[in-house]
Amino acid sequence: MTTRVFRNAHLLTMDPALGDVEHGDLIVEGDRILEVGTGLQAPAGAEIVDATDRIILPGFVDTHRHMWQGVLRGIAPGHTFERYMENILGDFGPAMTPRDLYTGNLLSARAALASGITTIQDISNIQDSPAHTDALVAALQESGMRAVFAYGKSFPDILAHGTVLPDDTRRVRAELLADTGALVTMALVTEGGSDADERANAALARELEVPVARHFSSRLSAAHLRDIDALRPGTTFIHGNGLGAEELAVIADSGGSISISPAIEMIMGHGYPMVAPALARPNLPVSLSIDVEVTVAGDMFTQMRAAYQAGRHAQHADDSRTGVTVRDILRMATLDGARGLALADRTGSLTPGKQADILVLRADRPDVTPVHDPYSTVVLQMDRSHIDTVMVAGHDHIRAGRAVADSSGLLRDAARTARRLGEANISAA
Repeated sequence: MTTRVFRNAHLLTMDPALGDVEHGDLIVEGDRILEVGTGLQAPAGAEIVDATDRIILPGFVDTHRHMWQGVLRGIAPGHTFERYMENILGDFGPAMTPRDLYTGNLLSARAALASGITTIQDISNIQDSPAHTDALVAALQESGMRAVFAYGKSFPDILAHGTVLPDDTRRVRAELLADTGALVTMALVTEGGSDADERANAALARELEVPVARHFSSRLSAAHLRDIDALRPGTTFIHGNGLGAEELAVIADSGGSISISPAIEMIMGHGYPMVAPALARPNLPVSLSIDVEVTVAGDMFTQMRAAYQAGRHAQHADDSRTGVTVRDILRMATLDGARGLALADRTGSLTPGKQADILVLRADRPDVTPVHDPYSTVVLQMDRSHIDTVMVAGHDHIRAGRAVADSSGLLRDAARTARRLGEANISAA
């Protein structure tokens, strides 16, 4: 069991009881955070890391990303939501082989880790066969990141056969993702269907004892789901554009959360991001997510800035709104993301006893120094170039600014997939 001591860092613990620690020390033992404080005694044999001029915080949590689309990164900069559904889900999705999906998921995971995201909910709406599913899960498990594999039907399959999830979910739960304490765990993606379909999927989630994620907006109703006994406690409601106060209250009362993808929502036309109204609702975890790399970058810095801009704009437009702060935004990107995924017992803050999912950022460069407010520095001044170290459960994925894993073979596979799709005349044009 290795032990590492980070000395003299600015610690943003995101733990309300611990607060921020200037000139702080952080001790990691094995896969756990052992101690946080100042002037801590290093255990015998520990590796000592001088973290002067570093900001250390928990790794970012992305609560909604369609990771299989990593291999299609940047292909659809001008798509509306409707065009995305037709082209990415309708044209590209059915053309993807299990190997393509494995490549996309692993590529997306490596990109997430390189940008400081240590936990991700993979909204995997591409389960066209058991072989597809097995490849997707294998990529997540190989990546070494903390992930929730949210099993969902593909868009063409929903159009052809409805929204009820197939029996293969039981195999996945029993054979691939049985361990709820593992780095990769399971959830279900349930989409809006008939009342009977909604009840069937809710019953399946209860049977498998897994959480639920679902895309949501004002055209749907959480109150209706509650009334038909199809509202699963702890559901991640994705987007939520246009939801009113009553709907937000139903979600909060059910133990649910809101996952906002501010950049995509504004680019594709989902509606104005719900940052300000959702944050104003007590006891409602509000998190951030990338959504689709076909259009936006797969890093949390992009989303934090978009969320802050959206929240501040809403405040300017309505003086009665509570102001959105950079502390709110960083909490959305860390602790509230973990809360929304029911993982706050193991990640989301630098709390002793939690898993060592840690992000170390360099604050010793001309573009971010001097640091007057570390929250403002992280949310508004930094980007991927400032990342020094990324750890998941005590394991380094980025160290001294460099990736530990060799991605050369993965990049060749991604290029091969891109060529094959082009030769098959599948395009986003």
